[in-house]
This record gives sequence, structure tokens and C-alpha cells, in this order.
Amino acid sequence: MKPFRRIVVETLIAAPVERVFDLSRDIDAHTRSASFSKERAVPPGRTSGLLNAGDTVTFEGRHFGIRMRYSVTITAMERPFRYVDEALHPAFRHLEHVHEFEARENATLMRDTLFYDSGFGAIAGWFLRRFVVKKQSQLRRYIA
Repeated sequence: MKPFRRIVVETLIAAPVERVFDLSRDIDAHTRSASFSKERAVPPGRTSGLLNAGDTVTFEGRHFGIRMRYSVTITAMERPFRYVDEALHPAFRHLEHVHEFEARENATLMRDTLFYDSGFGAIAGWFLRRFVVKKQSQLRRYIA
């Protein structure tokens, strides 16, 4: 089996680690910060509130002009420093998203590491990076 591709996006947010961690796993905050793709939570799974280990959430939105739907399951959680979600998505054979949070002086470093395998090669990586950077930039605005 070939190794997964990896993307790392770091975002510094001027807020305590607990606040950034909880906002990151808040479904409503996710849909607000991903509003540029008209992404929303739909059944099956949770559609609002804070995600916890074992929870599943399904998102639907427009990417590249195409309506896409994917579900993620929270497979690990160590509040307030780390959680992991794994996605089931037809565009990816594998998609694992590791969310890590480091307390810094008067801020939190939020690190998103995505491990993926896709038949779409570099375009899939470009899409993932672009989506996460834009979404995290929006999330930072909600805290300010």
C-alpha cells in the first residue's frame, strides 16, 4: 500500500486553547466558517452542537459547482488538545483529519493535518488545502 499524502495547515488564533478547541468541534461554527461553500449539516448524524468521540456528522455543500455530501466520524478526542475525524467521501479512498491545539502566549496554534488518498492526485490536495485555509481564516474571525 502506498503512503498517504499529507497536508498541514497552521492557524494562530488570539483566544484560549479551550475556546478554540470547542469552537473547532462546534457544528454550527463549522457551517458558518464554511458558508462560502454553502456547507451545512444534514442527517444522518448530528446536525448541531459540539462533536464528541464516536459522533458522526454529515455535511453537504457545493465544491467546484458540484453538490457533494460526506460524513465524518470522530475517532479520537483528547480535550482540549487533539481530536481526529475520518471521512467517508467518494472523492477520497482515505481522508483522516487530525486537529491539534497548542496554547501559546495569549493565543492558540491550531494545526490541521490531513492524510488522504485520492484518484485525483494533486488537485485533491489543492482543494483540501484551499478549503481548510479559507475555513480556518473565517473561524478566526468568529473568535475576534
